[in-house]
Order: sequence, then structure tokens, then C-alpha cells
Amino acid sequence: MKRSLEHIIYKEDTEALAKFAKALGHPTRIAILKQLEEQSCCFTGDLVEILPLAQSTISQHLKELKNAGLIQGELKPPKIKYCINQKNWKIAKALFHNFFD
Repeated sequence: MKRSLEHIIYKEDTEALAKFAKALGHPTRIAILKQLEEQSCCFTGDLVEILPLAQSTISQHLKELKNAGLIQGELKPPKIKYCINQKNWKIAKALFHNFFD
């Protein structure tokens, strides 16, 4: 049985929405994204100064957001500069909007 194009798009959209929702499922990750929206980019150390968490904890949350495609990191030895992945952020906003609409 062949799958229709609508079914494939539906599946891709729901999988992407679930991936983004999972990444947003922790208050620290939401706080990180809010901070990145305000500053456009920052280093892990900047977040450690703002959030009351250990650097290793923040790094783990950054890893989850990066794996979901919501942020991207640029190596600036010896640090990594993180920014919102604008393309995927736009996709996530649209998927959530469609979901709640």
C-alpha cells in the first residue's frame, strides 16, 4: 500500500513538533532560549552567570536544544558561542501555531 503525500507530510510535521516539544519540556531550556532571543548569541559562561545552575547542567541543556535543532554552536576556542537556529525556530513556531490553532 502506497502512502499519500499528505500522510508523509503529516508524519514529518508531527515528528518535528514532538522533537521540538520534547526539547522545550524543561524550564531551563525555555530560559536559555529566552536569553538567546534577547542577546542573539552567548557563551555557556554567560548562561552560568544568569542561571543558578552548574556549568555541566547548562551544557547538558544546551546539548538537548542543539540536538533538537533549536540552537547552533560556533566554536570560538576555547569556548562555544550559541545562537538560536533561526530557520528551525521559525519552523517550530509555525508547527506550534498550527497545533494550537
